[in-house]
Amino acid sequence: MKLRRTVLFPRKQTLNIVAARQFSEVIMAFGGCTFRDDDSPPPPAPFEHRVVNVKQAEVTASYSVCQHEVLGGGRFGQVHKCTEISTGLNLAAKIIKVKGEKEKVKNEINIMNQLNHVNLIQLYDAFQSKNNFTLIVEYLDGGELFDRITDENYSLTELDAILFTKQICEGVHYLHQQYILHLDLKPENILCVNRTGNQIKIIDFGLARRYKPREKLKVNFGTPEFLAPEVVNYDFVSFPTDMWSVGIITYILLSGLSPFLGETDAETMNYIVNCSWDFDAEAFEQVSEEAKDFISKLLVKEKRYLLSLL
Repeated sequence: MKLRRTVLFPRKQTLNIVAARQFSEVIMAFGGCTFRDDDSPPPPAPFEHRVVNVKQAEVTASYSVCQHEVLGGGRFGQVHKCTEISTGLNLAAKIIKVKGEKEKVKNEINIMNQLNHVNLIQLYDAFQSKNNFTLIVEYLDGGELFDRITDENYSLTELDAILFTKQICEGVHYLHQQYILHLDLKPENILCVNRTGNQIKIIDFGLARRYKPREKLKVNFGTPEFLAPEVVNYDFVSFPTDMWSVGIITYILLSGLSPFLGETDAETMNYIVNCSWDFDAEAFEQVSEEAKDFISKLLVKEKRYLLSLL
């Protein structure tokens, strides 16, 4: 990824203990900067928010699923483009194997039923058959943010990084207001609304958990290079766990590098628990001090309870 800077964070406004609300105010306070047309919220889903119940039926009775058009995939299964037969509405079908995933899928559906925000992908329908669960969700054709920032033909500016990070923070802020932790924030779980603009939505709530402060929550899953120290150490997780991942995503957006990535997962997790990272001199040479300060306030090992979005 080639990084070039077109605009800086405002020099006279510092980022203290950063909350998403403060960061949003900083972003909107650019003096003399003209934002592009895509500095607007992403469009809402093309349907009203709905509470979905799982239907015991074959998805093909209601949707035409394009088996050869794979939009994404992972440990859960695959995502295909689909069309609702009765309306012609384009959507996406997330197909998950039933075996061993039943409770996880039910948790994902229950959490998505609570989410109604333009920066969070929306659930439309759900089916269970003998072998699969199928979640029907809002369709976006912009691809993963990961693919965008690793495209050699795409030149990412600091302004682009600000616009992406602002929307990620707004989505995470909403999640935390609902007392939900995403716990798997990474560029692969952020989709661009279209191929050219900077509007994004957070996806994949398969590992998300409800957060109850009095019920101490521990988790032992996630993608190694994006794990927070408390996850690696199997300690209690909370709102700052997601914000650690936001710090890593911001670092990647600004530099094209992953701050904790080692040669092996064990090496990566050792870097994380020791909070062993720095700003690569060459990659951050033209990045503003305010941007680096934002990252530094998130990727801290101690007193991370201060970094709540609420």
